[in-house]
Amino acid sequence: QTSYQIIESLIQTIPDLRLDCDHFMVVSPDETAIPRAMYFASMLEVQLGIFYRKRDYHQTVDGRYPVVGQAFLGEDIKGHDILIVDDMIVTGESMLRVAYDLKARGAGRIFCAVSFAQFTSGLAAMHQAYAEGIIHRVFATNLIYRPPELQVAPWFVEVNLSRFVALLIDAINHDASLSKLMTPTEKIQKLIDFYKARHP
Repeated sequence: QTSYQIIESLIQTIPDLRLDCDHFMVVSPDETAIPRAMYFASMLEVQLGIFYRKRDYHQTVDGRYPVVGQAFLGEDIKGHDILIVDDMIVTGESMLRVAYDLKARGAGRIFCAVSFAQFTSGLAAMHQAYAEGIIHRVFATNLIYRPPELQVAPWFVEVNLSRFVALLIDAINHDASLSKLMTPTEKIQKLIDFYKARHP
């Protein structure tokens, strides 16, 4: 799990976050990301919103069933900062579709958080969304190759997992337990408590 490092980067990069139900919400961009988004929402103690994608299963476009609509399940998001959580970005199409919808509903700043930002294409669309004020930041780890253009983008925040990987390797080499490293719930709770104590 990369959740601890992503949350740590989020609160370090955005010091004026207000992590409560009146100002912040975690959103799942589709059904497959619900468990991940639920975890983030429960750790941050904020509301969860879910997008349900409607697909046309009678045809395929570029090897996928095309999305023909989407429905949002959740509370009123007007004025809320939003964290969209998913496992990866390939082209950014899904993230942007959700982000534009959220902005139309009156969302504040929109942050995206993924473990892997591949961006096989779609950087131009993400640049445009940033210029339009749709996307504020995209958080992604350094666990895979990141194109040079992505690394210097003003909206991109690299979440460094080098220390975490080093700890895993060290624990394996010393035949130590990996449970605390693999389940970051306790560490996240301490991090959030510390943040909220400093930002009442």
